[in-house]
Parts: sequence; structure tokens; C-alpha cells
Amino acid sequence: MVNLRKNGTIVRSNGPIGLFGGGRIGPDDLNLVLNRVTSVVAADGGAAVLVDSGRLPDAVIGDFDSLGDKFKDKIPANRLFLIQEQDSTDFDKALRNVQAPLILGAGFLGGRLDHQMAVLNTLIRYQDQACILIGEHEVVFHAPPKISLAIAPGDIVSLFPLARVTGRSKGLEWPIEGLVFEPDGQAGTSNRALSDVELHMDGPGLLVMMPRAALDQVMQAFLSGQTGLWPARVE
Repeated sequence: MVNLRKNGTIVRSNGPIGLFGGGRIGPDDLNLVLNRVTSVVAADGGAAVLVDSGRLPDAVIGDFDSLGDKFKDKIPANRLFLIQEQDSTDFDKALRNVQAPLILGAGFLGGRLDHQMAVLNTLIRYQDQACILIGEHEVVFHAPPKISLAIAPGDIVSLFPLARVTGRSKGLEWPIEGLVFEPDGQAGTSNRALSDVELHMDGPGLLVMMPRAALDQVMQAFLSGQTGLWPARVE
């Protein structure tokens, strides 16, 4: 069930939400997301790929500077939510205005590096949101307090900090206990799974990057309700 403009949130869903951005969307990304979610939201120009596919978004959120009238005119007016301020990206505008047990995002990775960095910065700042981003070769998410993943031995598990963070692991070739991860210090690029992987983090701020084939396992972990969530940041 999708509710619009409830309790100050533009979109509230009981099931996973697909969130589409205006960046690079691979040939399989659309169906990959639509087959796994119960509702679909577009961040501004991300509505175009949905309209072209015949699936109208349940809501479009953004400043509409990249959504042409060709697509905008096909979307009911009550599904268009204009946020005019220019101090945030469309991904930021969308992420802070949806509420769901899990958000699955496509069209936010690839393309310009500055856009990708802004997206990853936003992913860390909205630490109370469970969100998985799909890239061409990987999935990316903000490590929750704890997560258990049944993934294949040999799968790459890269850990990159956007804050100072520590934690513990099981099932990684190079355990993280005793390490201090920092953006200008220790990172965990190209670690590998030996078996099922567990991460227990002491605080927010760590990005996890895994093979795209692990998407369903990551989704299952978040939807299990056992990962916990970080409290919302006080800005």
C-alpha cells in the first residue's frame, strides 16, 4: 500500500520502494527493480525511463529541472511533488521524503564522478534509511548495525568509510576487528568472502560494496528486520 503526503512524508509504503534516478540505467535494471518492489518513485528525470516503459511512477520528487514536458505531461498532477530548493540533489530530496522498509535505487551510480560522490554522501547522511543502490557491476549500501549475508565464497566485499568507524566481522578473508576505518586512512578495498559474512559495526559511516549478483541476499537481510537501523542524524 502506498500513501501520499501522510504525516509529512510524501510516499509511505509497507513494502520495498523502487527509486529511479536520471543517471545511467542498464538494460536489465528496470526489470530487476520492478520485479522486487511494491511501488515506484522517481527522482526528477528518473521518471523518463518509467514513462517510456509504460509504468508510471507513483510519485515524482525533485526540482523538475531535468524532467521534460514530454514525460511530465503523461504523469498525473497529483503524483508530481515539486521541491524547488537548490541546496540538495534530487536523490537527497527523494530519500528524505519516502518511508519504506527498504529502498532499491537505480540510475544513481555510473556517469559523472561528482554525481556519484554526492549520492554516496547522501546515502551516509540518511543513516536511518535502508537503501541499496544498483551499479553496473555491484550493489552498494550503508552498513547497518549488524548484517548477515549468505554469499558465495570468493565474492568481493569492499568496505569504504565515509566516517571514522570500527567493527567486527566473520567470514571475511581479512577480518576487520581491531581496524579503524577512516576516509583518509584505512579502507577495506577488495576483501573477500570465505563463507557467509557477518558485519557488526560500532557506528554509522561505512559503505559496503558487493557483486550485483548478491542483491537478493542483501535485500533479504534488510527485510528480515534483524539488521537494526541507525538513528536519524540531528542536523
